[in-house]
Amino acid sequence: MIRGFFTAMVLVALAYAASFVLFVSLLPMTPQSVPKADGIVVLTGGGTRLDRADDLFESGVGKRLLISGVDLATSKTTLKRLVHGGPRFDCCADVGYSAEDTRGNAQEAASWTRRHGFHRVILVTARYHMPRSLREFSTAMPDVTLVPYPVEQGRIDLSGWWRYPRTVFLLHREYVKYLATLVTTSMAQSAKSMS
Repeated sequence: MIRGFFTAMVLVALAYAASFVLFVSLLPMTPQSVPKADGIVVLTGGGTRLDRADDLFESGVGKRLLISGVDLATSKTTLKRLVHGGPRFDCCADVGYSAEDTRGNAQEAASWTRRHGFHRVILVTARYHMPRSLREFSTAMPDVTLVPYPVEQGRIDLSGWWRYPRTVFLLHREYVKYLATLVTTSMAQSAKSMS
């Protein structure tokens, strides 16, 4: 009986490890080109995300830009300076201060999308963060087409992630959050369909 329990635990651990490796191996790459969209939403958390989102925005890919999850102490002027924003930044970039986590980003973006009547939105965040972000965003705005635009995140090397303990820790933490998000969003969708 103990042997069977031990075998089952080993199999569960192996399945979990394999699913984690699969999660990392399926992280989306940065696309070579991006179709036009109504808007662009970028989640704060790294300068690379903001720079790439502003590059897309200034090149005319989207009509408006939402920077979601900005610290209350950071002004729009400061953000413009950080991303070297161009002339479109003043008129058509919006700063969202209400989000404190990914679910909050999704809710903030859903409100912004409804307010502007947008149907197609480019989502910019880190590669490792994209699966969870897409799940939260598609739950918050199921009628909006989301175009993922994952970016490399600073010094995080995903090409040889298993060689760097900090990267392994970061990816594992994100995987656990992703699994939790799968559960909570599935429950929310089930509750919505039953009502």
